Amino acid sequence: MMFKNIVLGILAIAAVSCQTNAQNKKDDTSKEVYKVSKTEAQWQQILTDEEFNVLRQAGTERPFTSPLNEETSPGTLICAACYAPLYKNEHKFKSGTGWPSYDRAIEGQVKLSSDMKIGYKRTEALCATCGSHLGHIFDDGPVATTGKRHCINGVALDFVPEGQALPALRN
Repeated sequence: MMFKNIVLGILAIAAVSCQTNAQNKKDDTSKEVYKVSKTEAQWQQILTDEEFNVLRQAGTERPFTSPLNEETSPGTLICAACYAPLYKNEHKFKSGTGWPSYDRAIEGQVKLSSDMKIGYKRTEALCATCGSHLGHIFDDGPVATTGKRHCINGVALDFVPEGQALPALRN
């Protein structure tokens, strides 16, 4: 009898503690509103297919394909969707991963989220102005600075050389 009570107690605890992501999911009415907000159809009209895939569908460009991998001139990297300034090229480093990598973003310009798309939790980098997917952030960056590696899809960024005016936000 005592064994049966123990088993029932363990089963009761297990049943109460089991939760799925579906139980924690917020309904679609709670989506965050960004300063620059468009429907997916509107984004699709103004972005290239590759930009739309990465920025709006959280895709990933092929490694070693972005011209920004070799861009070392001083300047600012802006969101290819809304033109918000995101990174300074002075914070770029060669990570060898095939994607432009930075040890930090411009303060307040990149929002962090979590994703489980490949079976484990990663820190996702989003444009804080329009919510577009930029890439991911890892803890294997330069120890001498932040220790972070912002691994960013080049297609998610446009480069504005130092001394050139930044474009106005795309509304």
